[in-house]
Amino acid sequence: MDKTFLEKTMIFRGLSDSEIDSALTVLRSVEKKYEKDTTILYAGDVTDQMGLVMDGSVTIENNDIWGNRTVLGHVGRGGFFAETYAILEDEPMMVDVRANDDCTILFLKMGSIRTLTDSGQSWSSKIIANLLSISTEKNLHLSARSFHISSKTIRGRLMSYLNSVYLKTGSLAFDIPFDRQQLADYLNVERTALSKELGRMKRDGIIDYDRNHFEVKSRELIDM
Repeated sequence: MDKTFLEKTMIFRGLSDSEIDSALTVLRSVEKKYEKDTTILYAGDVTDQMGLVMDGSVTIENNDIWGNRTVLGHVGRGGFFAETYAILEDEPMMVDVRANDDCTILFLKMGSIRTLTDSGQSWSSKIIANLLSISTEKNLHLSARSFHISSKTIRGRLMSYLNSVYLKTGSLAFDIPFDRQQLADYLNVERTALSKELGRMKRDGIIDYDRNHFEVKSRELIDM
């Protein structure tokens, strides 16, 4: 297992090598590999394990009984999923977790906060603090999506999303983690309408793009 990589992840931030070794043992860590498009966790599942993406990426989705899909988020290498469900006891998942690529996941059996607190391990308080940071960051991402889809127009939703990526990367040229269908699902619009609007924005000189690589061409988007 790549200890250097683990040290850089948020869940193990501030832990020494020996503390990481101890945490991996106590939390019954196990690595699993999944092929692209495999569902890792289903809505309705009850889990006591959180997932750390060691390689590849996953998407967090809501799939209703009518076959409609909403992409709620993307989790890349070093990111986490199901941490809230892993801590809450007997709480069914409200979302699906799907492998966006061939991926490797490290599962950590979290148990309750009380279990971690009472474990007597030197690293337990650090893990709890890191979990709070992870949860806070996830809330920000969910809030951002709510902001993006608040616009009544597809262009407004696209500009809100692309502006947020620009602000996060600090670059006028960047890659997004979604393909066209996933981006449409994330922004809650039809794929065909999304593609047409992207074409219009390109002709209007606002953006340029090639697949999932985008370049901002107009201050109209930057100055939102």
